[in-house]
Amino acid sequence: MSSEDLFSAEGVLIDLHVTSLKQLFQDVAACIVKTLAPMDATLCERDIINAALERERLGSTGVGNGVAVPHARIEGIDRVMTVFVRLETPLDFHSVDDRAVDLIVFILAPESAGSVHLRALAKVSRLLRSQDMRQRLRAAPTAEAVFALISDNQRATAA
Repeated sequence: MSSEDLFSAEGVLIDLHVTSLKQLFQDVAACIVKTLAPMDATLCERDIINAALERERLGSTGVGNGVAVPHARIEGIDRVMTVFVRLETPLDFHSVDDRAVDLIVFILAPESAGSVHLRALAKVSRLLRSQDMRQRLRAAPTAEAVFALISDNQRATAA
């Protein structure tokens, strides 16, 4: 899995309006099924939502500083898929710092992808660790600008 494979322009949703985790996961699942894996007839939105909710029941994926990295593994896919989400209104994620979340990177990995899944989590963590990067992602005016920031950062850290 190269850095360039982790994010795609189609997997960036900005100023999304949701009022619950379930609604967030529904919108993310729809993005995955319609834009990231449209030819995969076995991939079902309901399965993605259920996997994400089940993982969240194990413990919050809100990591602090307004950031969450929900992740799940699912059968029937052959690669890691991510969706970057910037929320219009922060959502309570029961984060470690009790701060509402507005920046989310959802990671969906194959059921058998142990090390690949962990590498994706590490890359996302490095991306969102920087306060400057979080501020730039929050201020970016368009999905294209967000994707450019993420892509530039991934290329810089890969070099």
